[in-house]
Amino acid sequence: MKPLTALKLGRVSNLPTVWTDTLAGAVLAGATGFGTQFAVMLVAFSLFYVGGMFLNDAFDAAIDARERPERPIPSGEIGRGAVFGYGFAMMAVGVALLAWVGFALTPRTGAWPALGGLALAATITFYNAYHKNNPLSPVVMGLCRVLIYLSAGLCYAVAFPPALWAGSALMLCYLIGLTYIAKQENLEKVENLWPLLFLAAPVLYGLWRSASDWTVALFWLLFTAWVLVALWFLRRRRKGDIPRAVISLIAGISLLDALLIAGAGSTALAVFALAGFGLTLVFQRYISGT
Repeated sequence: MKPLTALKLGRVSNLPTVWTDTLAGAVLAGATGFGTQFAVMLVAFSLFYVGGMFLNDAFDAAIDARERPERPIPSGEIGRGAVFGYGFAMMAVGVALLAWVGFALTPRTGAWPALGGLALAATITFYNAYHKNNPLSPVVMGLCRVLIYLSAGLCYAVAFPPALWAGSALMLCYLIGLTYIAKQENLEKVENLWPLLFLAAPVLYGLWRSASDWTVALFWLLFTAWVLVALWFLRRRRKGDIPRAVISLIAGISLLDALLIAGAGSTALAVFALAGFGLTLVFQRYISGT
């Protein structure tokens, strides 16, 4: 497999959002140290994401042949069976790495991280296999991101603080709105707008937290402004505006991570999440994010 083919299959331009999800899950779970354990977690969740993107192309090969013939499988760059093999192999390695974290690296939470990884792998596979014509697919996609939060949290604690549950709920709402838009990407129009109300949940949370902490207000303003930019593309509805809105909202995942991290009182780490947002935008200029 050529390196460029792997990059396109894995949508690696969006990987920084996975790294900031991992950081947010750890911070919301109460983590205070980020050494070898966190580095292994970043690799593990990166493999889950890239493996899941490989499976997305493998499951959608027939549809892509009609709608997106330039994708690697229909264009003949690689065979469907090989993509399936690579995808499942990467997720298996991700589970193994989380098992290593749980059993060998402090604070040694045992089998819980690996179990979280298994749940994440199963949810990713279910989404890829059944997302077409499934009205609940935005919820399933949201659960994939939520399980990054929860699995990252399980690397540090078994009993979750309320902040992690609240952050997971807000990420779920954001992904429901984002995924609904993404489902319309090839139609060049959005049929219904009510699912976009889910995007309001993290905006309202940020407004509430901003009332008592001006540092949180800065992250909230940036996140809210970016969501409004993406929604403006939807309202304008010129050719290519829906895909542009989708990749903008994907990059915005890191902004939501930053907002949640700042809300947990870790302003310095929230700045790292902002860096993930910037990296995603740069990478998306060279490799398609969808």
